[in-house]
Amino acid sequence: MNLFVKSLYMLCMKTSILVGGQAVIEGVMMRVPGAYATALRLKNGKIISRRSNFTSIIEKYNMNKYFIIRGFVHLYESMKMGYQTLDWSADVFETENNKAKTKNVLINTLLEKIVSIFSILLSIGIFLGLPLYFSSLLIPNNTNSPFYFNIISGTIRITIFLLYLILISQLNDIKRLFQYHGAEHKTVYNFESGKELNILNAKQFSTLHPRCGTSFIFIIMIVTIFSYTILDSIALLFLDSLTFTIRLSMHLLCLPLVAGIGYEVLKFLSNKQHVTLFKYLSKPGLLLQNITTKEPDDGQIEIAIYALKSAFGERIDEFSGKEFTADSIG
Repeated sequence: MNLFVKSLYMLCMKTSILVGGQAVIEGVMMRVPGAYATALRLKNGKIISRRSNFTSIIEKYNMNKYFIIRGFVHLYESMKMGYQTLDWSADVFETENNKAKTKNVLINTLLEKIVSIFSILLSIGIFLGLPLYFSSLLIPNNTNSPFYFNIISGTIRITIFLLYLILISQLNDIKRLFQYHGAEHKTVYNFESGKELNILNAKQFSTLHPRCGTSFIFIIMIVTIFSYTILDSIALLFLDSLTFTIRLSMHLLCLPLVAGIGYEVLKFLSNKQHVTLFKYLSKPGLLLQNITTKEPDDGQIEIAIYALKSAFGERIDEFSGKEFTADSIG
C-alpha cells in the first residue's frame, strides 16, 4: 500500500489523552494509555487482533509544556503508528486474497521505498505545489500582497482537498473504510460517556467527533493561510520578491511548524466545545466528517469495541467514564 493511499487512512485518525483510534482495512486500531491494538475481521468471520505497548516521547521526556513542538511530535508518532498498523492490516488482507509477495525481501523493500517517495512527492505537488503555482498565475505581481496571495492559495488548496474527498468517497472500498471510521467514533463516544461498552449503546452516538483527523487537516489548511502570510511578510524584508521556487521551499520547510500550531488550535477548540463560539468554529471540520464517516453496521462497531477492549486489556474499568482532554491528533 503506497503512502498516497495511506494518507487517506490518516484522515480517519483521532487520538486523545486517553483514547483514540484509526480505521484500517476491514478493521479499527485503538490507542490507549501505554498501548494500542488493532482488530480485523477475516473473511470467515473470525476476529483477530494485535496489541503493542507504547510510550510517547512526550511522556518519556516530559515535553507537555513545549507548545507547538509537542504537536509535531504527536503528529509524527500518530502517523508512524498508523502506517505500521496499516502495513499489518494490508499484509493480512493480501494473505487472505492469496496475493503473491516478492520473495526477495530486499527488492520488495526497495520497491516500497520508491513508491513511498513518489507518493510523498505527488502529495506535495498536489496539495502544496499546485495551489502556489495557480496563485502565482492569478497574482503575478504578488510582492506586496502576501495575505491576498495566501488567501487565494489556501482557497485553491481547500477546493482540491474537497474534490479529492468527494471523488474517493465514491469508491466501494473507501465507503467501507469510512464506515469503520464511523464505528471508531461511536465507540470512543460510548467509552467517554461511561455507559457500558456495547453495540447497542455505541449506536446511539454520532459519527462526528471534534478531534478527528479530518478536522485537524481542515484546521491545518486554515492555519497555513495565516502562518504563510507571516512567513512571506518576513521573507520580503530580506528579499525583493518571492518566486514560486522560493515560496515552495519555505512553505515546505515550515510544514512541521504549521502542523504544531494546528495541533494547538485543535486541542484548544476540542476542549472548549461547551462554549458556543468555539463550538461553531469547529463546525467546518465536523461538516467534512459527513464525507469521511458513514453509519457503520453492527459488525463494524463490534470490531471497534473489540479493538478498544484489546488495547486496554484488564484495565478498561479503570478509565471508563472519566473526563477527557484532547492531547494529541492524527
